[in-house]
Amino acid sequence: MGLLERLRKEWFILGIVLVIAVARLEPAVGVKGGPLKPEITITYIAVSAIFFNSGLSLKTEELTSALMHVKLHLFVQIFTLVFFPTAIWLFLQLLSITPINEWLLKGLQTVGCMPPPVSSAVILTKAVGGNE
Repeated sequence: MGLLERLRKEWFILGIVLVIAVARLEPAVGVKGGPLKPEITITYIAVSAIFFNSGLSLKTEELTSALMHVKLHLFVQIFTLVFFPTAIWLFLQLLSITPINEWLLKGLQTVGCMPPPVSSAVILTKAVGGNE
C-alpha cells in the first residue's frame, strides 16, 4: 500500500491529528468569542450539519426497514432514558452512605442521566465503514 493510498484511507484520523496540532499552535482561534465563535458554530451549526449529513446518506429502503422495528426502538429509548438513570440513582443511594464526596456523587448522577453522544457515534461509525 502506497503512502498516498494510505493517507486517503486514514483521512479522518489524519484530520483529527491536524486539527489538534493547529489548536495546540493557535488556541486563541477556538476560544469563546474568538474568530470561530464556537458558542454559535458548534452549538447550532456543527451539530445540525452532522445530523443533516447523516440523514442525507441514509438509503430510503434502510430507513423504512429501520422504522419497522418499533419494539427495538422502544427498548433502546426506555433502556437509555429510564432504566440506566434509575440504575444509576439506585447505585448512588448505596454510595451516599459511604464517605464519598457529595459533589462526586452529584457529578455521577448528572453523567448517568445524559444520553450517549449520538453525533460522535454516527461520525465514528461512518468513518470505519459501519452501518449507521
